[in-house]
Amino acid sequence: MHQGSGVQEYNVIAEIILTDMAATTSFARRFGPFLKTGDVVALDGALGAGKTALCRALIQGLGCQEDVPSPTFNLVQIYVPPGDDGMGPLIWHLDLYRLESPEDVFELGIEEAFDTAVTLIEWPSKMAPYLPAGYLTLRLDIATDGVTRKMSLIGGPEWQRRLKDIMG
Repeated sequence: MHQGSGVQEYNVIAEIILTDMAATTSFARRFGPFLKTGDVVALDGALGAGKTALCRALIQGLGCQEDVPSPTFNLVQIYVPPGDDGMGPLIWHLDLYRLESPEDVFELGIEEAFDTAVTLIEWPSKMAPYLPAGYLTLRLDIATDGVTRKMSLIGGPEWQRRLKDIMG
C-alpha cells in the first residue's frame, strides 16, 4: 500500500475569477496542455462549486470529444485523448464524494493512475493521507452572486515554475 504525502502545505500560486462557464473553459484550454503523465490535480470546493464542470472542460480541452459525465456513482472514468502519435496521456477522473474510507481508493487502482496518467481528483480530502507529493490543488469558491467562482491554484515550487508560463 502506498503512503502518500497527505495534505500538503503549499502556497497560493494564483487566484483567478471565473465569471461564467466560458471563462472556465478558457482557463481549461490554457491549462490542459501543460498537464503531463504523473500530474495529480486535486479539485476542492463545496458541493456545486464547479469541480466537475472544470474537469469536463479540461478533459474536452485535451481533445476528448466524447461525453464527460460526472463519475459520482462509478467513482472513476478513464479517457484517452488524441495526441501527435494518435494517443495522448491517459486521464483518470475520480469523484471520491462517495468514498467511505481513504483506503478504499486503492480498490480503484489509483497507484496506476499516479504512474501512468494525468489524475483529476474531486473531493481529494476523502483520500488525504494517500495523496502523492507534488500535487496541485484547484480550490473553487462560489461568490455571493452564485455564478462567479474564485479559483485558487495551490502548489509547491515545481507548480509555481510551470504555471508561470500560463499565468503571465
